[in-house]
Amino acid sequence: MAGFKGQAEYSVDAKGRVAIPAKMRNALNPAAKNTFTITRGFEQCIFLYPLDHWEKMEEDIRGLNTYRPETRDFIRITMMWADECVLDGQGRIAIPKPLQEFAGVTDKAMILGAFDHIEIWDPATFQRHLSQQSEDYVQLAEKVLGS
Repeated sequence: MAGFKGQAEYSVDAKGRVAIPAKMRNALNPAAKNTFTITRGFEQCIFLYPLDHWEKMEEDIRGLNTYRPETRDFIRITMMWADECVLDGQGRIAIPKPLQEFAGVTDKAMILGAFDHIEIWDPATFQRHLSQQSEDYVQLAEKVLGS
């Protein structure tokens, strides 16, 4: 499966629906059945995982040591926000109200491809996040990819 990549800004309608870009929908594995698990992301964004990938993640989560308090907290936070959403006939998903409020997504949404998942951000929040990065792209690449 090709990874999700690119970015797009779309309107969010009164029912909390937002379109997923065609190139990202086309990257979905047929095993996902046009279904995503939507949950709280890191920072102040929303994560969309294709159903087939989410099922593998659940297997990994089941293998975590639940005797550790931080593991239990991680599972609680991840799963309490999680919900399934199916692409409608117009290629949109409905963002649950609590997730809209968490991410501050109201009338516009920035949709970002992030390899194995899609991120949904409020555009202004995303721009603030980018501007607060302490390292420039070259330094970040060296830190992450350098040996």
